[in-house]
Amino acid sequence: MRRIVVASAMTLGAITVTAAPALAEPVTVPGVGTFDIPGVPAQTIQLPALPGVPGVPAVPAPAPVVTAGEKAVQAAASKIGAPYVWGAAGPDSFDCSGLVQWAFKQAGLNLPRTSYDQAAAGTPVSTSALQVGDVVSFYGGSHSGIYAGNGEVIHAATSGTPVKRAPIASMPMDGARRY
Repeated sequence: MRRIVVASAMTLGAITVTAAPALAEPVTVPGVGTFDIPGVPAQTIQLPALPGVPGVPAVPAPAPVVTAGEKAVQAAASKIGAPYVWGAAGPDSFDCSGLVQWAFKQAGLNLPRTSYDQAAAGTPVSTSALQVGDVVSFYGGSHSGIYAGNGEVIHAATSGTPVKRAPIASMPMDGARRY
């Protein structure tokens, strides 16, 4: 009489592992165990990590990329309500270009101090291509703010008006720069 052993497959989550042929030595499946199959050399199978499976480490998702401009907007937004003081560049009071310079410094970039110089430096950006964090110039370059997205700018407007978020269309825009 002859004995026949038929090998099949075993499904483990989303991974299918083919069983070793008859007469194999022990086969180890990581996270599952060792199986005795006499007669065939042992094999160790390396399986990829499966997220959400107990005992199997998940690969962490990459951190979202935050641009310097986005960091500058966050810094400027933290100063909404701070008083306007001509010539001030923070951290407690600001004029328009002082707020822009201070916010970008918090993001790790050094920008020029005056709104005219801010309007001349950086890379020119068209109105249709504005991105969060672009420096926007108004009134012939005499005023600057930071584009906050959704058609809004954060700026230190004028004496008696604290740092605020306002519609970009509320002032005559001359141009924008990206740093």
